[in-house]
Amino acid sequence: MLGMKTAQHRRAREDGERPFWISFSDLMSALMVLFLVAMTVALLAVTNEISEAEREKTERDREIEELLARIREATRDFPGITLRGRTVDFGDRAHFDTNSHKLTKDQAHLLRAVIPKLLDVARDPLGQKWIKRAIVEGFADERGTYLHNLNLSLQRSERVLCVLLAAPDAGEAPLSQEDRLLIRELFLVGGSSFNSLKESLDESRRIELKLEFLDIGERRPVARDLPLAHDPRCPIDR
Repeated sequence: MLGMKTAQHRRAREDGERPFWISFSDLMSALMVLFLVAMTVALLAVTNEISEAEREKTERDREIEELLARIREATRDFPGITLRGRTVDFGDRAHFDTNSHKLTKDQAHLLRAVIPKLLDVARDPLGQKWIKRAIVEGFADERGTYLHNLNLSLQRSERVLCVLLAAPDAGEAPLSQEDRLLIRELFLVGGSSFNSLKESLDESRRIELKLEFLDIGERRPVARDLPLAHDPRCPIDR
């Protein structure tokens, strides 16, 4: 009986002294598991974000290519006008004489005929979604100083805007008020002097229409509600 009591007493004392906290190695293992779970969740979130960004970029590229195809189709009825990448090249349909920023009547009629078709593309849902602006870029040949040709190339690009917003000739359909407002909203002018020369002097004296597109998440600025000027005279003619 005494032995049994001694054994029970010893067992009770050992049970009381036995630690009930988990061991350090078990604690580290649990922390490692939690860390791996957290890293897995974070990696999945980053992967999903990358996949979504890639999907949006692919969709943007596809829709811009669709817009360019529509622009290419819109210019099909105007021989000599081509789309190179994201630039509308008017070719010899909008060349300038030496040291001049004037356009002929036929050239003016051509611009007032083709630009509304491009505006129709800019006005459709994809155009409103992605088209940011159209830069009318003027160019000069290599004769003369850089600054002289820079001013001349700017005047050539400005001439295009003057032609588009001018009163139409007799028998010519005028641009709608909607088209004129969209031109003011989207079109900018730029001059490149004698940079980007072509093979000949005649080819170098030209204008191009460079299209810029919005980035993902970017929105076209809201157009200002300002009336169009009623003075049809071009400032560079004054």
